[in-house]
Amino acid sequence: MKKINIGMIGAGFAAHLHGDALRQVPGLEIDLISVAATHMQSAKAIADIYGYKKYTDNYRNILSDKDVDVVILGTPPSTHFEIVIEAIKAGKHVICEKPLTGYFGVDGDEKPIGTKIPKKKMYKKVMEDLEILRNTIMNSDKQFMYAENYIYSPNIQKAAEIINKKNSNILFMKGEESVQGSPSGFAGSWEKTGGGSLLRIGCHPLGGILYLKDVEAKTKGIDIKVKSVVADTGVISTNLTLEQRKYLKANPQDVEDFGTMTITFTDETKATIFANDNVLGGVRNYIEIFTNNSSLMCNITPTDELMTYFIDQDDLEDVYISEKLENKTGWNKVFVSESIKRGYVNQMQDFLECVVYGRQPISNFEIAAETTKVLYAAYISDSEGRRVCF
Repeated sequence: MKKINIGMIGAGFAAHLHGDALRQVPGLEIDLISVAATHMQSAKAIADIYGYKKYTDNYRNILSDKDVDVVILGTPPSTHFEIVIEAIKAGKHVICEKPLTGYFGVDGDEKPIGTKIPKKKMYKKVMEDLEILRNTIMNSDKQFMYAENYIYSPNIQKAAEIINKKNSNILFMKGEESVQGSPSGFAGSWEKTGGGSLLRIGCHPLGGILYLKDVEAKTKGIDIKVKSVVADTGVISTNLTLEQRKYLKANPQDVEDFGTMTITFTDETKATIFANDNVLGGVRNYIEIFTNNSSLMCNITPTDELMTYFIDQDDLEDVYISEKLENKTGWNKVFVSESIKRGYVNQMQDFLECVVYGRQPISNFEIAAETTKVLYAAYISDSEGRRVCF
């Protein structure tokens, strides 16, 4: 079997998620070649932790490295469009973090773009960029793989199997990802992120829901698309003082910290997505599926396999309990085998097998593009107070 040589671009949270997942992929020979980051010390830190042979502060060194077969892109969304195209043209397979892309401003835009630029203009530019990406990928022999871990979560995959076997009609789905905000310094800026909570974390349940609806459509041999979207967003923490906000990490500048959207599909069924940056107590993420012959509740984050109680946090500095949970005292539900149960290992397994065997990934460009399209249509809906139809 061919050895798969990996290059990682980015040294943030995603680099750790993918580094940990790569360690657990069975049956494939994987070689970690190089990691790139803006700051050399950050690249070196990731290389030291996960065993990359080289590190650099210029991602183009990875793209020109003939030893690298697959590039994992874990950089901010504002960089994805350019680097994906460069990587594909450099002859690399690409694993791209979510969201795929967005609107980050063009010359002449009034600042801040999140409040000054019409969402219709943003949507038009994003659709043009998606078409450029699609053509670039289709005209190459390289794989594009969209790193949406919700799709690979074992409970979502089991739900997909059940929907297929029972030939279910999905009537309504509800998905949510809510956190206490992002520690990232650029998460509050539309120019850096391409949107607020609806895009940054709402893309996760949306991607899973679009995947499950596609499973139903393929099972029945029919075509089901998104027909329309209605959305509502806001900044719900504006009335809080700095003291009252001390436990929340969201710092919205020209983006929303709360968003919800309702999708209508062409078979007239519905799905609702919630995204919130003002929820304490760890990550809240799930997809609920209601069909004509079943109800399926998928808790993406493991919730009750191990519970702990601590009076103090002494000696627990390096013990990971839960994402977005800083206080380890009292009762807590510990993440166990998180990289498997949140889909990261299954995701990497699928992607690397696609490279080796030449098949298409479960999470592909079309899911990435549809997720992006729906999200930006949702922003039009919110800004204009109307339903957006496709």
